[in-house]
Amino acid sequence: MAGLISQAILEQVRAASDIVEVIGGCFPLKRAGANFTAVCPFHKEKTPSFNVNPHKQIFHCFGCHKGGDVFKFVQEYEHIGFLEAVGRLAERASIVIERDASGEGGRRRELKDTLLQLHDAIARRWQTALTNEAGGQLARDYLEKRGVSAEAIQEFRLGSAPESWDDTVNWAKSKSYDLPLVEQAGLIIRKEGTDRYYDRFRGRLIFPICDEQGRVVAFSGRTLDPEAKTAKYVNSPETPLFTKGRVIYGLDKAKRAIAEAGCALICEGQLDLIACHAAGVRHAVAPQGTALTADHARILKRYCEEVVLCFDADNAGQNAAVRSLDGLLAAGLAIRVASVPAPHDPDSFIREHGAEAFRALLEQAEGFYDFHLRRLCEANDVRTDRGRKAVLHAMGEAAQKAGDAVLLDACARKTALALGVSAEAVRIEFSKLNTQPVLGESDREPAPATPAVRPSVHEIWLLRLIFLVEEDLVTAAAHLELEWLEHAAVREIVRRRLEAQQRGTGQGAAAMLGELDAASATLCTEVMATAQPVPEPARELGALVKRLRDRHLDRQLAQLTQQLSRPGVSEAEQVRLLHEQSALRRRKATPLVPPTAAR
Repeated sequence: MAGLISQAILEQVRAASDIVEVIGGCFPLKRAGANFTAVCPFHKEKTPSFNVNPHKQIFHCFGCHKGGDVFKFVQEYEHIGFLEAVGRLAERASIVIERDASGEGGRRRELKDTLLQLHDAIARRWQTALTNEAGGQLARDYLEKRGVSAEAIQEFRLGSAPESWDDTVNWAKSKSYDLPLVEQAGLIIRKEGTDRYYDRFRGRLIFPICDEQGRVVAFSGRTLDPEAKTAKYVNSPETPLFTKGRVIYGLDKAKRAIAEAGCALICEGQLDLIACHAAGVRHAVAPQGTALTADHARILKRYCEEVVLCFDADNAGQNAAVRSLDGLLAAGLAIRVASVPAPHDPDSFIREHGAEAFRALLEQAEGFYDFHLRRLCEANDVRTDRGRKAVLHAMGEAAQKAGDAVLLDACARKTALALGVSAEAVRIEFSKLNTQPVLGESDREPAPATPAVRPSVHEIWLLRLIFLVEEDLVTAAAHLELEWLEHAAVREIVRRRLEAQQRGTGQGAAAMLGELDAASATLCTEVMATAQPVPEPARELGALVKRLRDRHLDRQLAQLTQQLSRPGVSEAEQVRLLHEQSALRRRKATPLVPPTAAR
């Protein structure tokens, strides 16, 4: 599992990442005896069932049954992979993860860290210019006119780049940043054929762009002069920190709301998003411009199953909604479209009609194919052969991309109704297109689910005790034979726990979770998170081991009795079976001895 990260580094990161501190930094924990509790972040509940065990360094929810170590929590909470979770915890603990012998990985990490510091510093510089400097008055007036509150300005770290060719250049020099590094960050540009630099962002309202962790990785600057003969927006170029097609504006602030709603609202621009958040619609995000990429869709899929597109009412915005189809389908996302009436965009609609009206508009969002058909019928005269053919082709092409026979049939029926023709005729025309469906992760045949059989009460109790007992574990468990355990997952957990103890590796319970499958790991976190105290766990373990042995012997005795009761058993076979029964009864009547001594 560790992949490119050594076990020693994993344990170093784990040791430096106290699970109570990590989880407590995300939401409040309340002490409950030896454990901590909270309302679970992974499902909706009123009574706290989420438990954190500081001694074992694990978490478990008794409601939704999610559980694991600190790495697993970060994976689940941030919707990221294992390696990224380790990386984030390593950064938090200031632990450098070197992943190749040449040191190239370390140098790249160092460069990214420096660029992150630079971006954060210049963001603060532009925030100050917006708030305090005379040159920021134009931006302040613009934001006031657009109804952006002081709280929103602070939350989204809006700034103002002074109207100067060398403000950032001089600022960087004063902070001892090398200008080639500042150029690599995309903040300044080298004048061709010279060693002179000038600012990329000048006289613009600045929107810092953050990654999923809330770190500033790029900027977007909007001109405030309506007469300016320049691009309305200037954005950071791609850098070691920033790839335009993989960063979603506002996701750092919206991801929890998206996960809770099971849906992401995708709007077109930064001011639209800020207006949505200010109106309490916190699950809103925006791509960089209207180009929603396949990477954007895959990132959103980590947090939700559905998106609602809410682009501008003009043709550019509506065309952008249609262009988004392929990437969203490939990611396995359901798609609806909220149509803001012209001439509005989400920002102006909220300012004119209020937050409640906007929420109502979102509730009425129609399915993508209903939106697409309506728009096609508006753009083409369906009374003509040419218009009907255009609608048929566009709808058939879009519907077949979903790779869903039921959806395709529904689209055929709705298209037939809109065109005034038979559904069968539309199905035939759709089939002629032979458009290949867009295949994503959700199109793969799922593995057949195996029914989860719950271990017996005795075996659950055994798991609880082997994680409670430390010093006496080897002595008490020396009498235990794995064949006495009926549940395969329990056998595997006990085997690993005993082997680690006997080797004296000191492997903690949390570390062992990474070696188990998901179901076994959940079983472990459940028993470890149980807060019920056990006064004498070593004595309880000894008594339980004997009980497990006796239950195993009882099962064997029952099998022998069943064999004896079969008709046609020979006398010699009866004698053998009776001898085995007697031996088992004698063993059950004797005290426990270690397996090696019994043989």
